[in-house]
Amino acid sequence: MRVTKIVLTGLVLLIIAVSCNNKYNKVYKSKDYEYKLKMADEFFAKKKYKVAQQLYEELFPVFKGTVKFEELYYKDAYCFYYMKDYLQAQQLFKGFLEVFPNSPKAEEVDYLHAYCFYKQSPKLELEQVNTTKAIGMMQTFINTHPGSERIKEATEIIDKCRIKLEQKEYRSAELYYNLGQYRAAALAFTNLMNNYPESPSGDEYKLKIVKAWYKFAKLSFEEKQIERFEKVTSEYQDFADRYPESKLLKEAESYSNLSQNHIKVIKNEQTTSSVKR
Repeated sequence: MRVTKIVLTGLVLLIIAVSCNNKYNKVYKSKDYEYKLKMADEFFAKKKYKVAQQLYEELFPVFKGTVKFEELYYKDAYCFYYMKDYLQAQQLFKGFLEVFPNSPKAEEVDYLHAYCFYKQSPKLELEQVNTTKAIGMMQTFINTHPGSERIKEATEIIDKCRIKLEQKEYRSAELYYNLGQYRAAALAFTNLMNNYPESPSGDEYKLKIVKAWYKFAKLSFEEKQIERFEKVTSEYQDFADRYPESKLLKEAESYSNLSQNHIKVIKNEQTTSSVKR
């Protein structure tokens, strides 16, 4: 009984598939372009975007230059967007703006063009070219459409992209630190602070700078240590000026105190050595 039900279900699905294919083939083979366009719009409305897109693509040269071309182009781009082929969608939205710069849909399409870059933003581990482009494109959108209702969304996307880039840069700086490349780590965390001055993690980055310079100084040749321990104290002073209320301030101060102690020891040893001579 169970096997019979499975067979019957399979037959029903096969009949439906054949029926659909026959319907699609009829549309594809038709020379009535108005009929094809109508069917493409129906497929689009029914969210059969792959079928609709294939028909729109075929109709491009037919309706180019006519009053129906704008809507056809617009829906063709949306087909790729809904199919999550954001690279193709992005290119088509760009093309739409070039062909129809004064379209009532221009603002919407301009936003979607930028949004496609955001949707192509990769995992944190990969290069963030599209993330950076998304920021630039969204900022351009804001500048071009100052009264748009989408400005809030565009701003939120810029913020998300900046957070992602900040995380990426943080991982790189942290990697230097974990590998014991303390000078490179200190410089990387300094760049991170400069690139994201409003970051809520600013005091954490600054503490890393203090610690990295301290560790770098400890590993340095003696003739370079005083200068480098002084750098630790200097960075601590900058920390205290920037983040006087930070919970991390005492930890940063401890590295400054250690550095000053090291400087005293080195100077005393230098004085003793000089006297002996």
